[in-house]
Amino acid sequence: MRNTLLIARRELAAYFRSMSGYVIFALVLLIDGILFNAFALGDGEHRSAEVVAKFLEYTSGLVMISSVLLSMRLLAEEKQTGTIVLLTSSPVRDREIILGKFLSGFAFLAIITLATLYMPLLIMVNGKISWGHLFAGYLGLLLLGGTTLALGTLGSALARTQVLAAIISAVLVTTLLIAWALAHVTERPFNEFFQAIALYHKHFTPFMQGVIHLRDVVYYGMMIYFSLFAATRVLEARRWR
Repeated sequence: MRNTLLIARRELAAYFRSMSGYVIFALVLLIDGILFNAFALGDGEHRSAEVVAKFLEYTSGLVMISSVLLSMRLLAEEKQTGTIVLLTSSPVRDREIILGKFLSGFAFLAIITLATLYMPLLIMVNGKISWGHLFAGYLGLLLLGGTTLALGTLGSALARTQVLAAIISAVLVTTLLIAWALAHVTERPFNEFFQAIALYHKHFTPFMQGVIHLRDVVYYGMMIYFSLFAATRVLEARRWR
């Protein structure tokens, strides 16, 4: 565990040292702020719960995109620069490398996500918000972001360059997103399978409405586990080449 935390701390510091980390941070806050103002200050009156739900809806899209961008450098950059040899030859287990890099990306993603909290809090100027709704929504954002980041970690482990890592990660995420659409054009038992693995509609929508279901928490937790497990196996396979 000590090695994992050392790797996570080193990688997290790298996000703050690189320009890309600040660019992603700034773009997420800028776009999120524009979308929030366009909806909250748009024509017509909206209930506070509707504003929060809509805010969580488009913020979830930004979280997934930023997760892919943050994860593409985790392992692909090491391969691109040649430092992966030093990393894998060090007395550190593969699972510690994968987990440490994932935790660094997740910590940075959490910082970005929580930095948007002031936006829904602005609703309190002219309305009221449910703290339970807000808690459930941000828990959903972190779980969704963690899952996308774990898939991105797998993509980064498979790719040799950061661009290819981003493409693979985007394909994995998109596949799980369109699973919901496939569920509506297939018959049992395939439709039930596609509904169960759908990344967004079935599992994130309850969080968006302020409801926490154990099945959704378990789903995201299992997706993170299996993605990181697969990434570890990919890294282990590299040692035997």
